[in-house]
Amino acid sequence: MNEKIAVVGAGLIGRAWAIVFARAGCSVAIYDALPEALANCRKLLHENISDLAQQGLISETPEVVLARISTAGSLAEALQGAALVQENVKETVEVKRAIFAEMDKLAGPDTILTSSTSWIPTSDFSAELPGRHRMLVAHPVNPPYLVPLVELAPAPWTAPEVVERARDIYARAGQSPVLLKKEITGFLLNRIQGAVLNEALNLYENGYASVADLDTVLKDGLGLRWSFMGPFETIDLNAPDGVLDYAKRYGHTYRDVAKTQLPNAWQAETLQKIENERREVLSAGQLEARARWRDNRLMALVGHKRKQPV
Repeated sequence: MNEKIAVVGAGLIGRAWAIVFARAGCSVAIYDALPEALANCRKLLHENISDLAQQGLISETPEVVLARISTAGSLAEALQGAALVQENVKETVEVKRAIFAEMDKLAGPDTILTSSTSWIPTSDFSAELPGRHRMLVAHPVNPPYLVPLVELAPAPWTAPEVVERARDIYARAGQSPVLLKKEITGFLLNRIQGAVLNEALNLYENGYASVADLDTVLKDGLGLRWSFMGPFETIDLNAPDGVLDYAKRYGHTYRDVAKTQLPNAWQAETLQKIENERREVLSAGQLEARARWRDNRLMALVGHKRKQPV
């Protein structure tokens, strides 16, 4: 790839996007309105890229990849000549509207403007803008340089050709783009993750299992299969004659269970108990190191998946 990509916001997600595009061969300009956010940016980027090199996930040296990433002194400088802009600023509608209005004025007419927002639909921040046809959500999974999914969630007025151009750019950068056919809060991933969290909270709150055992259900149970196939392929393979056979055998039981799965209120008392259980096994001071451990385990999994046929 030889496109220029602009990354707006130099926090955790912004830096991860910079790595995604730089390792794919793009020149990346990263900008943040807070100078301090850029101060340690290159050091942190070098650490992450070096981890990729150690796991054999990039063929170039960290220095070569890092050289493709530059910090911009202004938003206009970052956007100049960019094929696509990946925005990663504060998660409020007001901030999104303001930054997209500014980017719409500064970006070239063919530049695609995307947001990494986890919850806000494109229509909420683009409705009144002249260039709303070139705006869409491109929601990643943290961190996007290790987890390739990106959810493309356009507004009703986003031009189809813009969506296709964005899909092509993300795919060539090594991501796995999926298309949300119509807008819904939370998109696809967060709604599915929310359903799992809701039931995990209910089971914990009602005394069925500990935090650690519920985590084990996912990491040593469902998560093993879900790391290489989704829920529909899972049930297709879990009955001799596929999906309809599975539904015939177990569908009525799932329907009965679903009737008992009530919305969880995320009560402060429950969350404090979960916090206490987690801090018994991992102190607050160890969170950063454990997150890096997580990223390195993800790298090993990514490396394994690359070696296996789809």
